Amino acid sequence: MSATLNADSPAIRPATRAMIERLIAFDTTSRNSNLELIHDVRDYLAGLGVTAELVHDTDGRKANLYATLGPTDRPGIALSGHTDVVPIDNQDWTRDPWRVSEHQGRLYGRGTCDMKSFIAVALAHAPRFLEAGLATPIHLCFSYDEEVGCKGVPHLLEFLARQPVRPAMCIVGEPTEMKVITGHKGKTSIRCHVRGKEAHSSLAPHGVNAVNAAARVVGYLADMAARKAAEGPFDNDFDVPYTTVHTGTIEGGTQLNIVPGHCRFEFEFRYLPQDDPEALLAEVQHYAEQELAPAMQKVDPATGFAWERMAGFPGLDLAPEAEVIELAKALSGGNATGKVAFGTEAGLFDANGIPAVVCGPGSIDQAHKPDEFVSLEQVALCERFMDRLEERLGA
Repeated sequence: MSATLNADSPAIRPATRAMIERLIAFDTTSRNSNLELIHDVRDYLAGLGVTAELVHDTDGRKANLYATLGPTDRPGIALSGHTDVVPIDNQDWTRDPWRVSEHQGRLYGRGTCDMKSFIAVALAHAPRFLEAGLATPIHLCFSYDEEVGCKGVPHLLEFLARQPVRPAMCIVGEPTEMKVITGHKGKTSIRCHVRGKEAHSSLAPHGVNAVNAAARVVGYLADMAARKAAEGPFDNDFDVPYTTVHTGTIEGGTQLNIVPGHCRFEFEFRYLPQDDPEALLAEVQHYAEQELAPAMQKVDPATGFAWERMAGFPGLDLAPEAEVIELAKALSGGNATGKVAFGTEAGLFDANGIPAVVCGPGSIDQAHKPDEFVSLEQVALCERFMDRLEERLGA
């Protein structure tokens, strides 16, 4: 059960509402730069007397932001969120996705749920944190390109590794209905290129059909998925309690009367923390390279398979006694914890020695959809979360 407010709970604060509107107005779809939003946040923090560090990507089009509220000579609590959103392309929106609208206790707009509302609540609360005279600092970690494989946070973590002080623990504000999440699956995504040999289709045996070879590997992946569903390993705390194997795209060939000389397909493993994605990938590659490639190369030695890693992030599996769990439970006002099938940046923080949980406003059921929304109740619960954090860390 998610946390709920009392019937007499107040509406969300004007500063929070204004900040949500401010952030949603930036079209930070992952294919775009996020610098306009990041610079706006940097300038907002500068107005509060807080210096923000920007950690750019390799071509300078995007940046992570890192800032500390309170003392800078000791580790504190990181509040982490991604600034990018998924596309609205081909979605049937009934309202402007880049302008917040309210209806029946919900705020609509791209990113209201996933996950600009959490960032907005944290930023709107920043003046209160500073006025509290924090004894333990709060670190703001805002990243780019989470939606396309958590590509921004690794650069931020490299930056933090070089600093004299880094966060002691982290709360990632992905939408969990303010429930504390202590585990999530990892992800590895792969693009496979199949090199065949073109020939006229009337002379098919003289060619190597790349689509056929790809289809056999895709079939192997489907069999692997069925095996995982039947044999596990299992963790019933997840809604899908086993590792999943999924092929998402496939394309190849030129036209029907040409034996296709190339095919490409993309697949992924969404794996339990106790599963090994490298072993899963090695199994697929062994099948392709040892069972299929030799027959293909008898026709043409140049045929075969090439494997390209697209993206990935580790799973999260916190020890029950982790201090960040107890902190997050106290801040959320609930004792329940859970695990989720979707991935987050928490696994990366945790793998780099910064224990992390996931806890934020909204439901993942609303993420990535047309007319995305977050309820006012969820935003108010997140405000309460920040209130408790302020009380706990204040001098």
